[in-house]
Amino acid sequence: MSESRSGLRERTRRAVRKEIAEAAGALFAERGYEATTIDHIAAAVGMSQRSVFRYFATKEELVLGKFDFVVEEMLDVLRARPADEPVWTSLHRVFDVLSSIAEAPGNEKLVEPINRMVFETPALLAGYLQKLQHMQDAVVTLLLERAEAAGKPYAADDPAPRALTAAAFGCLVAAHHSWLASGAKGSFRDAVDRAMATVGPRA
Repeated sequence: MSESRSGLRERTRRAVRKEIAEAAGALFAERGYEATTIDHIAAAVGMSQRSVFRYFATKEELVLGKFDFVVEEMLDVLRARPADEPVWTSLHRVFDVLSSIAEAPGNEKLVEPINRMVFETPALLAGYLQKLQHMQDAVVTLLLERAEAAGKPYAADDPAPRALTAAAFGCLVAAHHSWLASGAKGSFRDAVDRAMATVGPRA
């Protein structure tokens, strides 16, 4: 298979996955996690249950799959930040991607119930935290590469890049909790800002 054909096939697969994930998200927000079946989701996208499982192996993945679509965007934001910018500031701007999704027109009725469902369902929360850990690993790699390119590499035993990244993602999780505890009053962006300000700026 040619490279261009392979690339087209992958883009098509990603588009179908996104369509399924969005349809599943709308159903989960409307009916709840337990009450929504794979058959419901398959019917919403005009597929068979078997076809849906070709794109998502589990029901949990259908809920968390949308996160996969924003990971690369978040990493691209980090790559685009100025090399001499404080790491804490760069990480804060990475989370703007999630805030923008929460604020996008039409998402206000989906984001809060989906987030609440994730944080109140143990299996989903475990999967979400695992995805965040993979994201942190990717962020640390980029921070190491950025420091190396700037001529200021971290020492092999320097905990700074991983500690800063872990602290920032801890703030993200804290922002989720506080935002949901407030009944989603105010913006998710404000919740992230307040959480990160609590820890304070880091170089």
